[in-house]
Amino acid sequence: MPIDSKTHEALGLHKPSSKSISIKTPKGKSWTGPEGDRQYHPCAEAYPKQEVPKGEVLHIKDWSSSNIYPNSSRDIYIYTPPWTNQITEAPSLAFFNDGAMYVDPNGSVRAVQVMDSLIQSKDIPPTVGVFVNPGKERSFEYDSITPTFISFINEEILPLVENHLGYGLNKDPERRLICGMSSGGICAFNAAWHSPNSFGRVLSHCGSFTNIRGGHNYPYLVRSTEKKPVKVLLQSGKDDLDILYGNWGIANKDMASAFEFSGYDYKFIFGEGAHSIRHGGAIFADSLRWLWS
Repeated sequence: MPIDSKTHEALGLHKPSSKSISIKTPKGKSWTGPEGDRQYHPCAEAYPKQEVPKGEVLHIKDWSSSNIYPNSSRDIYIYTPPWTNQITEAPSLAFFNDGAMYVDPNGSVRAVQVMDSLIQSKDIPPTVGVFVNPGKERSFEYDSITPTFISFINEEILPLVENHLGYGLNKDPERRLICGMSSGGICAFNAAWHSPNSFGRVLSHCGSFTNIRGGHNYPYLVRSTEKKPVKVLLQSGKDDLDILYGNWGIANKDMASAFEFSGYDYKFIFGEGAHSIRHGGAIFADSLRWLWS
């Protein structure tokens, strides 16, 4: 039975959560956070060299024109890479759930800085980043395993983005990636599962493949359904969530096993961390390199 929004918030699933500790680092600074996460820091590419050209970020505040999710509002951020006027083909697309967390220039991922670095080094193609926050019913949008969210992306968000850009995005699913953490992670996979022609690359950080709104069924579905043309990177950790609705580490291991069984092109990275984005941020550049390789 799906959980309601109050229960979802009571369990802390509406935001990254984990057991925290407070210790002194060797430099005397206090560290408050999951013990296993202390070793993880933003990747080197999150600190671009001064000569690396910087893309631009457009912030659309409180967008509330959705017909698919009426009575909701959300912030949207659109990253355009450097030299857009010199690109000879439609740019690739990277779509991020919980967009503000990924676009935060001082956060654990710092996606914009990393993309600047990787585009400059030609490790990834010129890519537009679309960072979208959820509405007030995050679990309803993200944890539901229906095709509603991919319809929201294709019918409402991407036309909005292309209208602001003044040009179209690449339609090749191998040039389109979707990413998210926790409920945003299963949402990313669910979008590609229902529409592999829309997204052929998935990056899931601590994905909620658990019994919130039916996500625990995905290992069986992956095993029993004809393989889809989707390349997937999963990340989780030994201190990921373990609550009434499932064990996140085990759930991600089950997904990796299902991908192996069905012959998917996938990678599973299991670390020491908890239910946070810190490990995902530490491997973010390498994750993009592998997904676009």
